[in-house]
Amino acid sequence: MADKEEKTTQDAENTSNKDSKSKLNKKKKQSKADESAEKLIELGEKLAEINDKHLRLQAEFDNYRKRTLNEKMELMKSGGEDVLISLLPVLDNFERAISASIKTDDISSVREGINLIYNGFKDYLNKKGVKEIDAVGNAFDTDFHEALTKIPAPSDEFKGKVVDVIEKGYTFNEKVIRYAKVVVGE
Repeated sequence: MADKEEKTTQDAENTSNKDSKSKLNKKKKQSKADESAEKLIELGEKLAEINDKHLRLQAEFDNYRKRTLNEKMELMKSGGEDVLISLLPVLDNFERAISASIKTDDISSVREGINLIYNGFKDYLNKKGVKEIDAVGNAFDTDFHEALTKIPAPSDEFKGKVVDVIEKGYTFNEKVIRYAKVVVGE
């Protein structure tokens, strides 16, 4: 009987140890679950914060793009305004020349007035970066010239060179805006 009591006592102790261990395991599992839940909540908050930042950045970029597009359109609209305002004195001078040519019979003064207008206009274009392409006597260059025809060269020195200019060419800030139409000697 004493053996039975000892066995019963040992069984009771084993059962209580097992219960303690299972309670500890349950607490550990609960603690890990709580930690996981907290981490999940924390990650969810971080995701929401990053998503919000992303949406704000995207909206800010969209506004920037729209603003720069509007500014560019305004510049294009008003960009030519400066040129037009600067051309008004040339128009005024032409009107004066026409008026003076009607009132006078002196052709030399009319020519002089027209030359003054021409020189003033040419100076204005030079100030704005428009330059005439020098062609006559220079070697034919397809980067600046457009050959309309070839003629026999008047002398050997004009072979492969520009003999005559039919229409002047111009550059704007070193970029060709109109090629010189030329006659080339061969």
